[in-house]
Amino acid sequence: MAEEEKGAEAEVRPLKGKQEAAAAGQGGGAGRWRTGAFFLSLFLCLAVVFAFSFVIPCPVRPVSQRAWSAPFAGAAAYKHLEVQDVDQDRVQDILFAFRASDGTHNSSTNRSCSAEGFPSPCAFIAAVSGTNGSTLWEAPVAEDLQFMDCSFEYGDSQGCLVAGKPASLATIDLKTGKTVWRVTANLPSNSTLLSPLLLIPDVNGDGVSDLLVFAAAGQEVQSSFYSGKSGEEIGSSQSLHLPGRRGHLMQVTQAGAHYVLFYTANALYGYSVKQLYSRASGLEDYRGTSLKEDPRWQTAIDDDTHNVHLLSSGEIRSVVKVPGRSGTDILLLRATSLELLDGQRLGSMWGNDVIPPIQSEPVFGSFTSDEVDIVVESRVAPNKKVLVVEGSSGNIKWEMDFLSGVGTPSPATLLTADHRSFFLFWGDYQPGRNRTGSEGVPQNLYLFHPSFPSVLLWMNNSTEAIVAFQAVLFERSRHACYVLLTGPEASGSPGVVVLSKQRLKDDMANSHVIWLSQAAQDTGQHVRDRFLRMRYRSPR
Repeated sequence: MAEEEKGAEAEVRPLKGKQEAAAAGQGGGAGRWRTGAFFLSLFLCLAVVFAFSFVIPCPVRPVSQRAWSAPFAGAAAYKHLEVQDVDQDRVQDILFAFRASDGTHNSSTNRSCSAEGFPSPCAFIAAVSGTNGSTLWEAPVAEDLQFMDCSFEYGDSQGCLVAGKPASLATIDLKTGKTVWRVTANLPSNSTLLSPLLLIPDVNGDGVSDLLVFAAAGQEVQSSFYSGKSGEEIGSSQSLHLPGRRGHLMQVTQAGAHYVLFYTANALYGYSVKQLYSRASGLEDYRGTSLKEDPRWQTAIDDDTHNVHLLSSGEIRSVVKVPGRSGTDILLLRATSLELLDGQRLGSMWGNDVIPPIQSEPVFGSFTSDEVDIVVESRVAPNKKVLVVEGSSGNIKWEMDFLSGVGTPSPATLLTADHRSFFLFWGDYQPGRNRTGSEGVPQNLYLFHPSFPSVLLWMNNSTEAIVAFQAVLFERSRHACYVLLTGPEASGSPGVVVLSKQRLKDDMANSHVIWLSQAAQDTGQHVRDRFLRMRYRSPR
């Protein structure tokens, strides 16, 4: 029996050994296949990485020159200066306007006044590359220029909205400089087109924002609606009785309601765009438009007179919008005081006295982190006082006296990464020095930052007549520069107009440090180094 069991086991073991050997062979084959698949996948991945890294070229980042200067001969400049990315290279470009007989700078884009049907000389708009100062395009746009806004969007494109003299409206394509449409405004012969033109929601259902245009004729203001797509008038013109009108602006509330505020020397008046459109179109049905009214504004505006109640009195010089935490607010600049209105309910938030008389339109920056503060200049010739006013309270945060000549540019600001701002202004800082006239006052550029409240940097000076000045971040959060437009103004005889860009850090490196107090002073080089290390932040 035992021998039979041994025989059976001997018969089974050879078969089992063969099966184990076969299984081992099959496992080895599968392992070799897995190893091959792994190395093949690795090879393909490396090939893809190699292709994207070396074979397929990466987009070339434009190299921006640190400084450039572009002369335009036989021209006289308007004060209009705007910043947009015209050629879509992610570097901001400059658009400005001049008056000339023909295109002046680039023969490939040269277009004459007569070719567009204008008498010579006429108004041109030029687009200049922010990277190197080359002319991207220049185009005659009107017989004489009154207003331009190069942020107008029509469909998927962007253009410059232009108001000309005599009364005309046009849209110029931002990329090419070609005229999209041009019309003669339907205005009485004795009326004057008023700036600015207002962009409103689409009211005729063609998918493009439309225009609200005002014209003055004596004590009357005529309102008209125009299609942003074609320039055709929508509805009929209507008249508003506004004696002593000085200016206007449009406010959009958080509820999405559009209102126009007119101001005179002593009063503020409010009209809803919905109400104005109802008068022009004769319609009460607003389906297809987003026109509405805000109950809070309707309460603040008198139904009969359209008057807005104000906290203080005094001559109103200007009304501007101020960025706020919950939208935009309304700042009234009086002859010697300021008053801020809540942009959502039209109630007064604060008022303060600023003496001597206010000289220029305000600009906005941040003296304190994440605050929106107001920079104004008040003037008694030949001196001016630069004031930084806290936007939330009206308190004066900082002030400085300068000598100032005629035509000194307004201030400018650049937001820094610490949520405060560089403040740039022109004049002549000469403490304790008296001057009886404003002739011959140097035009020096100064820089101030709240992190060094006792320091001014004297950056540069200009011997040319400055028509326009602006501080610009040419690339997002970097490449901080200032732009100067110098030469004869459009109201004078032609000459050489020069548009120039200067990198801020280059001027900082060569600046002169001015100490405003006798407190413990650091070294000038340490201050310059601190400023040079500061980073920038693009506005939201």
